[in-house]
This record gives sequence, structure tokens and C-alpha cells, in this order.
Amino acid sequence: MSDDSTGLPMILPEEQAGERLDTVLSQLLPETSRSRIQALLRDGRILVDGTPEKPSARVRGGEQVMVDWPQIEPSNWLAEGLPLHILHEDADILVLHKPAGQLTHPGAGHADGTLVNGVLAHVPENAYLPRGGIVHRLDKDTTGLLVVAKTEMARQSLIDQLGDHTMHREYLALVTGAMTGGGRVDAPIGRHAQDRLRMTVRDDGRPAQTDYRLVERFPRHSYLRLRLATGRTHQIRVHMTHIGHPLVGDPVYGGRMTVPKGLDEAGLARWRQFRRQALHAWRLRLYHPASGELMTWESPLPDDMTELLALLRHARDGD
Repeated sequence: MSDDSTGLPMILPEEQAGERLDTVLSQLLPETSRSRIQALLRDGRILVDGTPEKPSARVRGGEQVMVDWPQIEPSNWLAEGLPLHILHEDADILVLHKPAGQLTHPGAGHADGTLVNGVLAHVPENAYLPRGGIVHRLDKDTTGLLVVAKTEMARQSLIDQLGDHTMHREYLALVTGAMTGGGRVDAPIGRHAQDRLRMTVRDDGRPAQTDYRLVERFPRHSYLRLRLATGRTHQIRVHMTHIGHPLVGDPVYGGRMTVPKGLDEAGLARWRQFRRQALHAWRLRLYHPASGELMTWESPLPDDMTELLALLRHARDGD
């Protein structure tokens, strides 16, 4: 499926002489983001009077432009009629709540049952979008909000917003250790040298920044609100472990699960039943790709994390 089926040339307007080529083309092709136009120019898929040009080239006016739209083959991922918790849907985007235990995308040994499999049954046209239209992911056992693009224009807009940090993703987490306040972790993340399933802070990693704020403090734990400035794999989990406060229940980075003081046997049993990282994507804010409207969604804390908080408060306050 291509962005355009006509293949007809465009003529650059005389009145826009002197402007950047990518700027003028983004105005002539309003359904295509500027970043995608720049990529097409760099790949030589846009010819100006038969010649490739840089995005920064200046328009003279009157040039003939031809765009070679790349053909996208549909993905071979399965479409499954899985239940989807939809918070918002329109012609351009779909906002979903992902439950714990569900992968975002298919992977080795997991061809079905993922969020994308459900999305493809709900929006079959998304088979023509890279990664089913999902531009950011949540770990299997992280709950919360995800946005899915339903058009290539929307996908490019969401990618741009992730890149320039105008899409805000906020999380709630329970971590080990009593913290005294909020802060920022600015530490590059890369693949672990020995364990390829893990990420770690390393000097040659990709830049990563996480801001955190203390919501509630307990004798041995802290309840945090976190905001991502970047979106590296396992970023919050790695950064919190890096500063000595791993997420409660994290099977990869958490180590031994710290037990609150003051719980009775029933409370301890309920605490030990929690078997995932205590992380929830609770708020998502972005600009709608078509209208430009600033939109915000929130997802309430899941029951299992709510119960952990109740246990911590009971152990702390003795009520």
C-alpha cells in the first residue's frame, strides 16, 4: 500500500522560491510528516527535475517533483480476535490499556496472543503499517497505556513526537528502599555484555533520561511517579536498579524481594504472590496527528499494585 497511487508529478510553487525543499513538500503533502519526507529525500525517492536533492535544498519555483512511494507488504503476523481494552479510537489513532502478561509484539516462540495480534483483527489495514502501527512498547509484565497509529501519517507524527519529546509518558512504580525525594537519572543504556537478555548502564550505550518524583514513602519501599525523556528498552527498570532502588517484583533486575516490616502471615502470603515488576504506564499525553489537539488519557492503577500499596500502608500505619 502506498501513500499515493497516482504517480503524477507536482510543480513547486513560484511564490515559495527560497524556502527549504522539505518544508515546501510537507505543505504540498499534508498527510506525510516532514521527517518522512526528509527520509524519502535522503533515500533518493524524491526527484526534483529528475535529480535527487537534499532536504535543505532551496526551492527555485517551477521545478517538477516525482515521488517514488515505497510499496509496503502486509505483515505475516496473525490477526486474532483478542479482547482489547480501548480508551479512545478515531480514524487516526487507537489508545489501549495493555494488561500484565501480554507481549506487545510477536517474537521468538510467541507468534500469537500479543497486543498486535489483537490490533490486526480490530484494524486489518494495520497489517500494512510497520510493526502494526505501534510506535512504542511496554514490557510483557508492565501494564498501562499504548497508542497505535491507524495511518502512515499518524505513525510518522507519533514518531516525531517521541523524537522531540512532545509525547509525554508517565509511569507509576513501587521500588525497593526508602527514598528521600525525586530526581533525574541521566545514564546511557546498552545491552549487557554477558547476558544478552538484560540491559545495563554503560558508557557506550544510547542516551537515556528518566525523571522521578516521590509520591509516598514507606520504611523499606517508595511509591514513585516517573516520566521518560527517552524510550530505551527496560529503561525505568535499569535506571532504578542503577541508583539502588530496583522495582518491586522485577524478576530480571530486582534481586531478592524485600518484605515490608509489620505484615502478618496472611499479608506476607499476599505480598509474595506478586510476581511481576510493579510498573504501570498511567498517563499518556500527545498531540493528535490530524487535528493537532493536545489529548491526555489516564489508566487507573491495576488491582495487584493497588493491593501492594494497601499492604505497605497497613504495615507502616498498623491499621
